[in-house]
Amino acid sequence: MSAIASQFEKIVGSPGVCAWENLNPEQQEQISAALIPGTQINCVVYPTTQAELADVITCASQNHWRVLPCGSGSKLHWGGLAEGVQVAVSTAKLNRLIDHAVGDLTVTAEAGMQFAELQATLAKVGQFLAIAPTYPNRATLGGIVATADTGALRQRYGGIRDMLIGLSFVRSDGQIAKAGGRVVKNVAGYDLMKLFTGSYGTLGIIDQVTFRVYPLATASQTVMLTGTAEAIAQATKTLLASALTPTAIELLCNSTVAQLQLGEGMGLVSRFQGIAVSVEQQATKLLEVGQALDLKGKELTAEDESNLWHRLSEFEVTAAEPAIACKIGVLPANAVATLAKVSEMRHEMTEAIATIHASSGLGKLKLSGDITPQMLLKIRQLCESQGGFLTVLAAPVSFKQQFDVWGYSGNALEWMQKLKHQFDPQNLLSPHRFVPTSYSQ
Repeated sequence: MSAIASQFEKIVGSPGVCAWENLNPEQQEQISAALIPGTQINCVVYPTTQAELADVITCASQNHWRVLPCGSGSKLHWGGLAEGVQVAVSTAKLNRLIDHAVGDLTVTAEAGMQFAELQATLAKVGQFLAIAPTYPNRATLGGIVATADTGALRQRYGGIRDMLIGLSFVRSDGQIAKAGGRVVKNVAGYDLMKLFTGSYGTLGIIDQVTFRVYPLATASQTVMLTGTAEAIAQATKTLLASALTPTAIELLCNSTVAQLQLGEGMGLVSRFQGIAVSVEQQATKLLEVGQALDLKGKELTAEDESNLWHRLSEFEVTAAEPAIACKIGVLPANAVATLAKVSEMRHEMTEAIATIHASSGLGKLKLSGDITPQMLLKIRQLCESQGGFLTVLAAPVSFKQQFDVWGYSGNALEWMQKLKHQFDPQNLLSPHRFVPTSYSQ
């Protein structure tokens, strides 16, 4: 037992500390994907209570040990590479349901609870958390918030920031802080829920979250339209301007449509959920819009519908894959044009799969083949020319060392650095994993 591990063992006991050499290969691979090459952490610590987590971070702060926060590790390979980390702190054993106010449509749980487990609990009373995260069977609630991983349901319900109404976190000095509450209301002052959403564990370690939840729909149908970019763009414009209320609208580039064997050309996938009569009428109306534009239409229900949305969510990259996954964003009005141009670049790559949420302009891109930094820079410049951005989520570590993962060029960098310094003055939490810091210790 190393000196570092023995210090943590006094806090969480021997079952709560795992030396690096005792981790299984998958765990080592997950953690290594978040670190600068050559970095080998000493151990992983698994606190089981909020108080233990606070004591663990206090110990790390007093000894100036750098910490990599994590949950299940499913998205540790997203984002930048941390430097100089000595220990990983996992919230995987902070996984209890704290409170479920069924009548108030809110739920409070510890950050290490898995999304799938929470959904199963909510489903028993006809409710659900309205997000569609990556790796839904493994993702934890804290990891979903830390990576702002919402998914296609943002069309109807908004993003993580819109559903998170309270949280508790441990600061870099080990102090416990809280924000928001367990009821849906407006609060003056710092909105720490929005600040921590997408912070990648750089401002504090989330240990508890409160979400608003929604009733489960009684019926669901998905309409798939395929055809030319011009017709898809017009159908999308008509849909967004209409009184129809889809829960999800995804635009698919040509290669994505082909990969899913959904037809030819670009695709528009819309999901309608609610009471059966309303769902059927809305699906029929969209099919009529597609028919008027000479688009091929298809209606999916039950298992076929579930399979389609599952396959769409499968276009992600694991830590072991040599592919590259990006989060992209463009002005919604430019979404179809952007996907069309990505498809035109396909000859430069083995595979390019891209989807964009029609109303937000946010999407994802997966590239396979011999991708060079110059190729990806070209796509980033395309997104920027369309009023957006490109952020690298997953890629081989060697690629991330050659390419600016975030590519941020706005005027908020100084403020982000100041916030990081205010929350983590010693730069102990996920150092350099998010925006570049202007200081180091």
